[in-house]
Amino acid sequence: MSITQSTKSRPFGTRFALISAVSLGLIGGPVALAVPADASTSLRGCTVNPLKPTDAGKNLAEFKIRIHCNGNKIVDVRQKRFEKDRHGRDDRLGSSEWRRLEFNRHDERMTLSKKDSVEKDKGKDRVYQEVSFRVKSGNNWSDWTQWERSDVAVIR
Repeated sequence: MSITQSTKSRPFGTRFALISAVSLGLIGGPVALAVPADASTSLRGCTVNPLKPTDAGKNLAEFKIRIHCNGNKIVDVRQKRFEKDRHGRDDRLGSSEWRRLEFNRHDERMTLSKKDSVEKDKGKDRVYQEVSFRVKSGNNWSDWTQWERSDVAVIR
């Protein structure tokens, strides 16, 4: 003779909470992925963040890149600067490369900066930058990261 325990149904509140939690997990997952990510990228102990451009006056926009590395690293950085066009054909303002930026201390930061002239169409322009980098740690270089885009800034 076998003894089986009787199954007791769970109270409605418990079932409702369980169903709600599962539903939120299934629905909330894609919603969380749809939120825009920070523009910074981390690789081998270094983080590179293309900052939102700023108005530098006299038809100039300033494009800054913040770099933070921990430990002995060498970093190469590539930058492309753009003026956003309403018709989807963005104008390239310029590009720059920084080679062999050395980070020797345990926790070191650096900010790079370039300025570009902006032709102001109807009083304001929208500009942004894209940044890619690679890191040398020891004797090995990483691959270049994908291009990361900054927020778009309005230059008046």
